[in-house]
Amino acid sequence: KMARFSYLSAVLLAVQLQSTTAFTPTKLNLSPPSTALKVASATSFSLDEYLLSKKGPIESALEASVKSRIPQTDKICESMAYSLMAGGKRIRPVLCIAACEMFGGTEEMAMPTAVALEMIHTMSLIHDDLPSMDNDDLRRGKPTNHVIYGEDVAILAGDAMLSTSFEHVARYTKGVPAERVLDVIARMGKSVGAEGLAGGQVMDLECEGKPGTTLDDLKWIHLHKTATLLQVAVASGAVLAGASPEEVEACEKFAMNIGLAFQVADDILDVTASSEDLGKTAGKDEATDKTTYPKLLGLEESKAYARQLIDEAKESLAPFGDRAAPLLAIADFIIDRKN
Repeated sequence: KMARFSYLSAVLLAVQLQSTTAFTPTKLNLSPPSTALKVASATSFSLDEYLLSKKGPIESALEASVKSRIPQTDKICESMAYSLMAGGKRIRPVLCIAACEMFGGTEEMAMPTAVALEMIHTMSLIHDDLPSMDNDDLRRGKPTNHVIYGEDVAILAGDAMLSTSFEHVARYTKGVPAERVLDVIARMGKSVGAEGLAGGQVMDLECEGKPGTTLDDLKWIHLHKTATLLQVAVASGAVLAGASPEEVEACEKFAMNIGLAFQVADDILDVTASSEDLGKTAGKDEATDKTTYPKLLGLEESKAYARQLIDEAKESLAPFGDRAAPLLAIADFIIDRKN
């Protein structure tokens, strides 16, 4: 275990970390959404068509990213590909591409970062499912990685996926100034470290079954464990396209709110959906005595809170008008989804 953490530390210390905008969790306000936000939701933009147009290029880029590995590492690459190509919503890659396009960038400029973000997300799922973490044996409707390849290979596959993500951005990003690429790599590094995903996961484990966990504790966990990577996805797309610091800040605020809403929706689905619908074990949070939003707020108030977060997220993108249509539609999808 110490060797594993030393390896990860070496990877992350190689990245020049950059501070991101501080975010203060929003206070709970269950007032109805404004008329302007209702109108913004009712555009003619088709999210289904947009997602379909991105699905093929994203899947092809993900597949190419693992097929390019050297043949001497067949087993670990097979393990990486098993989880990376298991399907999923690909929310992080789509957010990255949509943000890049919003500021005049292209899909090609954003794709290496989009792939890297999905690698990091997949690493987090592999490690999250381990017996020492959430101990789950079902993910995206398939046996989890460690069930198929063993805990040892699953850990190493996740480690390899993380290091490969940084390499992928550095090696394959084209037509973008080097300082923007370095900015993106720094943001990615911070998002998975002690100030991001890893720190959130530790707090999550410490609060499991612990009485007295508060709403503020829960927000802290999911701002770091869930929202931070979504923030990096949107902010990185904006950075790659050359957005101003003020524009990047607006994107970060948007993404932090949809990130929290994403987790609230996940907690609701864990209570209301079946394992078949979710593609993972339903009711797991209650079984492990995790503190969730429905547990603290109740089901209906949790739904209202998720809606409030999405409305506040949309307000952050109001200055960008119709250019923000894909991101606004994704925000609605996050709380309307069934899995």
